[in-house]
Amino acid sequence: MKTIVTLLTFGAALLFAPGIASAQPENRTESEPKITDLEISMMRKDLRDQKKQVIAANLPLTGDEATKFWPVYDAYTQQTIKINDLRLALFKEYAANYTTMTDAQAGNYIRRWNEADNAFTNLRQEWIPKFEQVLGAKKTATFFQIERRVGLMIELQLSSQLPLVQP
Repeated sequence: MKTIVTLLTFGAALLFAPGIASAQPENRTESEPKITDLEISMMRKDLRDQKKQVIAANLPLTGDEATKFWPVYDAYTQQTIKINDLRLALFKEYAANYTTMTDAQAGNYIRRWNEADNAFTNLRQEWIPKFEQVLGAKKTATFFQIERRVGLMIELQLSSQLPLVQP
């Protein structure tokens, strides 16, 4: 699992590091290429593929379970994409405005970021019974542990690239 996790972490770094670098006007020179939305979309898909590989490598499934699990997983992933779209928009907004952020903007930003976190928590709660129907409780717990760990690693990579709001 360590090799796959390292690969996923590296992928997350590739996704977020160039994006923030290109969004920081005082750190960016004209010679630095700006990452495009298409490139971000492709990298996000690569991360989803890597995440799926991590899950496949670490969630023991019988043939019958796998046949039932992966369509449910794919439907769940489509829901997570919507929340990650919101997070990406917040990330871009923050990167574009953090040097000139007002108190009101900072308060609004952190509230909306917490709303996105809550949306993930609510989504997981909504999908637990759907996964339990396919996997049972223990394997569902294992799945969500893996899914959460991968998500936390990506979140850590993202957070480490965001400069702190300056008071």
